Amino acid sequence: MPADWIPTISEVPFPSLIPNAMSDASSNKVQSDRELLQQASEDGKLLGAYVKLSGPGWLQSAITLGGGSLAGSLFLGVLGGTSMLWLQLVAIVLGVVMLSAISYVTLSTGRRPFEAINSEINPALGWGWLIATIMANMIFCMPQFSLCYDALDKNLSTVVGAEGLGGSAGVKWTVTIMLFLAAGFVVLLNTRGGKAAKLFDLFLKALIGLVVICFFGVAILLFVKGQINLGEVVAGLVPDFTQFHKPAGDLRGLVDGLSQTGQDFWSGKLMGTQQSVMIAAIATAVGINMTFLLPYSMLARGWDKPFRGLARFDLSTGMAIPFVLVTSCVVVAAAASFHNKIDAELASTDIAVMQTSPIYGGVESNLLARVDAELGDAAATTDEAAKLEMVAALPEAEKRIAAALVKRNAFQLSRTLAPLLGETNANLVFGLGVFGMGFSTIIILMLINGYAFRELLGKPDSQSVFIAGVLVAGISGACWVWLWTDDDTRFWLAIFASTFAVMLLPIAYFTFFLMMNSRRILGDEKPTGARMLGWNIMMGLAVIGAVAAAGVAMYGKAMDKNNPVAFYVVIGIFIVYSLAVVAGFLLKKSHASQA
Repeated sequence: MPADWIPTISEVPFPSLIPNAMSDASSNKVQSDRELLQQASEDGKLLGAYVKLSGPGWLQSAITLGGGSLAGSLFLGVLGGTSMLWLQLVAIVLGVVMLSAISYVTLSTGRRPFEAINSEINPALGWGWLIATIMANMIFCMPQFSLCYDALDKNLSTVVGAEGLGGSAGVKWTVTIMLFLAAGFVVLLNTRGGKAAKLFDLFLKALIGLVVICFFGVAILLFVKGQINLGEVVAGLVPDFTQFHKPAGDLRGLVDGLSQTGQDFWSGKLMGTQQSVMIAAIATAVGINMTFLLPYSMLARGWDKPFRGLARFDLSTGMAIPFVLVTSCVVVAAAASFHNKIDAELASTDIAVMQTSPIYGGVESNLLARVDAELGDAAATTDEAAKLEMVAALPEAEKRIAAALVKRNAFQLSRTLAPLLGETNANLVFGLGVFGMGFSTIIILMLINGYAFRELLGKPDSQSVFIAGVLVAGISGACWVWLWTDDDTRFWLAIFASTFAVMLLPIAYFTFFLMMNSRRILGDEKPTGARMLGWNIMMGLAVIGAVAAAGVAMYGKAMDKNNPVAFYVVIGIFIVYSLAVVAGFLLKKSHASQA
């Protein structure tokens, strides 16, 4: 999710985006670190200096697991077991490559990326990157409000004996407005800094760190009990690109064992959901707004050329490794709890017993649709009672597949922690962790949007413009009450938003690929020979991966049978923006020839 691996609240440089706005203390610290790196380079002891200076990166990445990453990892485990562990590994490796390229360009030039892209590459790409970042901030704020409400409604309220918040529009708006005001207060708090801001930041870190540690504990416990096969985990780290068009994990075998009608029906149902979850996992590894915040936060810290190696080292070891470990543990825990699992009630051949299953409401529509597919033309004349009897008679394999498609809420997903903590404690810890993730992410997305609005309006030092951007993101997120009203699928909103955001990611990747290859921007700092070839191979793979994921997402949206207008909207936006990019390159070439 774009909120993954972003500076914690107290570490975000708030007063200004320009390096010379640092305090004297910060400036002295940067100078001290610069001298340490330069001396280590002369002595050939860079690794030791990197380890010394990159320590905070490990803690930061371990405790800033975002709601999108949590949701994506959980659903990967539900649908594919451990067979899709490779996806987030590949996504983060390619993401780190592009972030490393961004850091190299920014630290080599000291220029604000938006200005550099517009001046030297293509204004259509610069504006596309900026607008996509703002859109992503606004969209990703919605699931964070949703996740916070879900945690309060489904987890934390049950711990104190309540049966939930009620779910009425009035309650949702009341809770949402309170969250918005609280987030705005924290933003204001951080403009002043001080111990209060740091204390609140530590509190949120503790909440998120608690759930992260618990997922590690669950994974270790499952291995010790023999409920997770180490060989299957290792096999799941091997990329399997067929999962983009075939069911994953045990579900593939279940589908293959059905009749042709059953195979066709369940393959179609599964792949729509599975592709959305896979795309979400790619999008939440490194989001487009992370590509925006990273260079600006480095400039604000006063980093320059000597920090390039440290930036790459910190991205690789302080972000990628902890992220892969944490998300893998979440996938493992979800796989053990939900993948190819079914309760005794749902497996029954008695429809009355089936209807007592806690997830029957989530599978009924798909199972009835399956019966209709079997009946064909006779479905229209078959009464409901007879169809329900046929639902009960369906093979258990089909019921297992239907169970995997249920959009679990936070209360149900908290069961992944039950093996370690028990049901009640699992609700409490999971609820606190999800709430902490969602709330801290709201704050960071609002902050990023403030920075983006400064560039949008060409006022990089304006506090009023910054506040306007902050408010726009917060208000947009608060509108989730209008845009997503299904009480049982709020947690799924994180997946929906991630699917949209991945369509925007290629803009950033392609832009920074061009910047890394631009001598106009980098001058003598542009890599050459084998170094440039290595950069281009890795960046090319990242761009191809982002384009492929975006293509799948766009195709899915365009082919949405429930929204026939979507095809024209998606294709129209693609054509218009493509023409704008081509026009930008032609104008740039024309200006260059005249010069």
